[in-house]
Amino acid sequence: MLPKSDFPILQRKHNGQPIIFLDGPAGTQVPEYVINAMSEYYRSSNANSHGAFLTTKETDAMMADARRMMASFLGAEGPECISFGQNMTTLAYSLSRALARKLQPGDEVLITQLDHEANRGPWLALREHGIVVREVDMLSTGKLNQKDLEQKVNARTRLICMGYASNITGTVNDVAFARKKAYEVGAWLLLDAVHYAAHFPIDVQAIGCDFLLCSVYKFYGPHVGILYSRPGLLDQLPTDRLRTTDQHAPYKIETGTLNHAALAGVKATVEYISSKGQGTELRDQLVSTMSKIANHERALGEQLYYGIESIDSVQIIGPTFDEIERAPTISFYTAKMTAMEVCRQLTDHNIFAWDGHFYAIRATEVLGLYEKGGVTRMGISGYTDEGDVEKTIAVLREMLR
Repeated sequence: MLPKSDFPILQRKHNGQPIIFLDGPAGTQVPEYVINAMSEYYRSSNANSHGAFLTTKETDAMMADARRMMASFLGAEGPECISFGQNMTTLAYSLSRALARKLQPGDEVLITQLDHEANRGPWLALREHGIVVREVDMLSTGKLNQKDLEQKVNARTRLICMGYASNITGTVNDVAFARKKAYEVGAWLLLDAVHYAAHFPIDVQAIGCDFLLCSVYKFYGPHVGILYSRPGLLDQLPTDRLRTTDQHAPYKIETGTLNHAALAGVKATVEYISSKGQGTELRDQLVSTMSKIANHERALGEQLYYGIESIDSVQIIGPTFDEIERAPTISFYTAKMTAMEVCRQLTDHNIFAWDGHFYAIRATEVLGLYEKGGVTRMGISGYTDEGDVEKTIAVLREMLR
């Protein structure tokens, strides 16, 4: 769906053969358009912000555009809802420290066993302040236990933290159900959309979430973390900040000088995605592209899933594509070799995949796979094509027969 010719690294060959990049869940490749925008910023506009001269004014304008465009990407109310950070984890910890000053001992926070540790560790740290952190169980199917979630939400619950999509099982969680339970008790809902944002359109207003976090390097851009905060909410929180920092949203959670060249890349990433869509408005173009990416990835994800499933001795974790909406991320294990050995042998065929727990360490423990070295994970991206999937299935079948 996204032309391989747009991505310089996809032209690279090793031992005379093309490389198949199935490592997207750990970070997608970057198109030439975004690379050029970051380089051009250093060539022509490199300066700190809020000055009187030309290049600093250009930097301010670029950063404002990046916020506005990310607001459109997420369906946010406006750029005042979009904060930038080093990465999602850093922003989550900053938010956690602010909430520690807002919540009271005995208040409760809900996390899940399915989540990436970046959406667990910052909230588990709240226990140091007397806040009760409860954990929603996951099922052996790779889905969350809805009944357990319902039972653990109570009048003391102040925050529900949930992944939008699992980066290990591909499960897309029922955020509407979580939103409903949060509304019932007056709790905030925070979503980790790092894995979801690369594969599907997002509309934070339709979801009704209070916070949403994602990372641009998961959808064809540079390493920048994004925090969406519902209008007026961030201004209520006592964040870590210098007195020289702007004391209102979205700036009050941004510590120090931001990575301006990377933000030029954020702006270019949204421009690149929108250029592949239809419509006259930016938001319409973005939704159009992300919808096409979702359809493209689902078709190839199903092909990869069922191709791997047909191989004897292989066990896929997570739901099938027939059960629920699912991210095109396929994780599996086999008794014939460890996940690391699988990846090493795939590398001999120029197929790049990951092994381990991918920071979804609690889920790996619950599934009894942590001690076995975790799983092999493959991800479909917008630039993956049918030939990539066909070769991967054929190589795996030969390796494991």
